[in-house]
Amino acid sequence: MRVCIVAEGCYPFVVGGVSSWIHSMIRLFPKTEFVILAIAANRSLRGKYAYELPENVSEVYELYLQDVDWNKKHRRRHRLNKEQYRALRSLILDQDVQWNILFDLFQKNDISLNDLLMGEDFLLAVTDCYNLKYSQLVFSDFLWTMRSIYLPLFITLQMELPKADLYHCVATGYAGVLGSMAKHIYGSRLLVSEHGIYTREREEELIKAKWVNGIYKNIWIDQFRKMSKLAYQESSLVTSLFEQARQLQIELGCPPEKTAVTPNGIRVENLQNIAGKQPEDEVKINIGAVLRVTPIKDVKTMIQAFAFAKAKEPRLKLWIMGPWDEDEEYAKECFELSETLGLSEDIEFTGRINIKDYLGRMDMTILTSVSEGQPLTILESYAAHKPCNIRSQYIAADFQAAEHRPFCPKRFMVFHLNRLLFCCDSIAFSIHRLA
Repeated sequence: MRVCIVAEGCYPFVVGGVSSWIHSMIRLFPKTEFVILAIAANRSLRGKYAYELPENVSEVYELYLQDVDWNKKHRRRHRLNKEQYRALRSLILDQDVQWNILFDLFQKNDISLNDLLMGEDFLLAVTDCYNLKYSQLVFSDFLWTMRSIYLPLFITLQMELPKADLYHCVATGYAGVLGSMAKHIYGSRLLVSEHGIYTREREEELIKAKWVNGIYKNIWIDQFRKMSKLAYQESSLVTSLFEQARQLQIELGCPPEKTAVTPNGIRVENLQNIAGKQPEDEVKINIGAVLRVTPIKDVKTMIQAFAFAKAKEPRLKLWIMGPWDEDEEYAKECFELSETLGLSEDIEFTGRINIKDYLGRMDMTILTSVSEGQPLTILESYAAHKPCNIRSQYIAADFQAAEHRPFCPKRFMVFHLNRLLFCCDSIAFSIHRLA
């Protein structure tokens, strides 16, 4: 059996919970051949893998969303026929999108994306969309925004697809588009496993984004919803990590009968009897954050809150444990914020670690992510008998219902996080007594 894993922004380029899950799954099926279809932002990541690929991975295909139309000089201008134009128009207007016609258009024709985006067919379809929905905007701004929105999608639709018996997409979005197109071309089955809900995560990023303003944020969000709906419709099974995520998938257009909850799991025995606090830790209250230093983890809020808590409890020390090379600019801002607040000696950025070497030294762990699925760091904290403070009320409620674990499910900003951190000593003591 040949399985194609379709992953966006994670494996094998980036270390993280989803990447670790993919890597572990591949290793658990050594007799199954796997092909990786990895989606990255640009060619700067080409061949730069954070993982040593298992022996049963036979090929890796890479797609770059910010790529260019390399072969446009050798491609002839393609004028769409009526059926193809109606499909393009249905896509842009989001009216009963004729995806299969679009798949054939991009897979069976040698199209110049530059000519298509700058051509009459695209202009007419965008003009119809503008007149129907967005006539209050400046048309030139609207047209160029639509070109920027559809370029990465059209690059995706031109991707050469490996043949497989099963396509397993670990997100919707562009990965879901590739999986759906592969199903159409090869007649294979499609499975979607969402750790975080892709559409919601993109929506949260766009709301915060400074490069796009006003109603254009909504246009981008609608594009991601459109792609996710395609993946939900074409898949045989759509999994999520907890019940609230499943309900959100249904709200976003996934047929309920296709959904299933498959919770994360870890090997508890790997975190039993690990080394405890070191002599230098005895006078400290160690707070651990196992995460990638990226905006979606909201590390800046964590640092700001820690500054308030540290002023009240001098024994506190924050350990930010995880890689910072995914978004080096954001990581630099976090380092500078730590220095500005005078916390260089009280916040430790460890970089990539083996969790077993550090978790035993912590009194508690914390997670401030804007969006999460079912984080492995929480499960690891439980396995090591460490209390965990988390930000998402949805994750907390689901963990609490399933496991009856004591932790703080309150949604908070800096002030609330400060209070939680300040309570860490009594929480750790209470957990110890309960254990």
